[in-house]
Amino acid sequence: MRTGFSCLLIALSPTALQGQGHTMHNLPLAPSNVHWGYYDASVPPALKIRSGDWVRVEALVARGLGRMREAGAPESDFSAAMIEVENTVTDRGPGAHPMTGPIYVEGAQPGDVLEVRIVDMELLMPSGVSAFRGGGGALPDAFQGSGLRLFELDEEAGVARMGSTATIPMRPFFGSIGVAPPPGQGRVSSTAPGQHVGNLDNKDLVAGTTLYLPVHTAGALLSIGDGHAAQGDGEVSGTAIETSLAGTVQVILHRDRTLEWPRAETPTHYVSMGLDPDLDEAARLATREMIDFLVRELDMDAADAYVLCSVALDLRITQLVDGTKGVHGVLAKSLFP
Repeated sequence: MRTGFSCLLIALSPTALQGQGHTMHNLPLAPSNVHWGYYDASVPPALKIRSGDWVRVEALVARGLGRMREAGAPESDFSAAMIEVENTVTDRGPGAHPMTGPIYVEGAQPGDVLEVRIVDMELLMPSGVSAFRGGGGALPDAFQGSGLRLFELDEEAGVARMGSTATIPMRPFFGSIGVAPPPGQGRVSSTAPGQHVGNLDNKDLVAGTTLYLPVHTAGALLSIGDGHAAQGDGEVSGTAIETSLAGTVQVILHRDRTLEWPRAETPTHYVSMGLDPDLDEAARLATREMIDFLVRELDMDAADAYVLCSVALDLRITQLVDGTKGVHGVLAKSLFP
């Protein structure tokens, strides 16, 4: 199901890509391509690629099809591949996200940086679900029990409809993109983001943006999942409009760069990120990361960078609800010659 949420600059045919020395790969929904609820350096690669290759990745909705069914989605919304993954992948947790991958990038070693260019997004089903659970979200004491809301995803209009209540513009993105953590950490939950990145839930990571990740293990072992049709900054109830998505990414390895925390770039802005259980510390990290970027990449004086951040950097709450809170700083590229 194509949506038009695309930022393709060249034809993504295998012939065209191979002609440039790179390859277009496909990583479809299949039990052998999914690890459910965790990142782990011991997971065998589902695919091996070279730097510069493209990959089309399909990802199953967070928590699988059960919540979609409970919300009222008809069986006709689910493909045979979705049902097979749901019924076959039983080793799950501790998180709730079916992750597609991992993708082994030839030559990647700890200390390198992986650039993930998000080229194209596709809906894989015509519905999505959002929810709240008493005791969770940004208002844990305000709502009791739980609630589910089904959304109709109108690809032609580019909107999600919450019954007759509201119509929300769709901006599809993957909530979770990450590499394997260091091997000694074992299985790390997909619930909270960290230096391996993972569940950022950053709504700006749509088609046309780029995410930079620090590498922690040989091959990087990139995994992608947690499709969202739309989300507000903060994700206050604990969920976005959760759905199954496919996306095309180009993966580029940088051996001459280092990162401690993830960064991103849109066509118009530089984006720094701070992740910490304390929201104040997450904000400090996002600010420090932007200053570090301005000093290292744009050759600014550190004091000038600090002043510039005060007058031009917008700090936004990425999400409040995953235990590890996120703040991202957004700085316009138009400020610079």
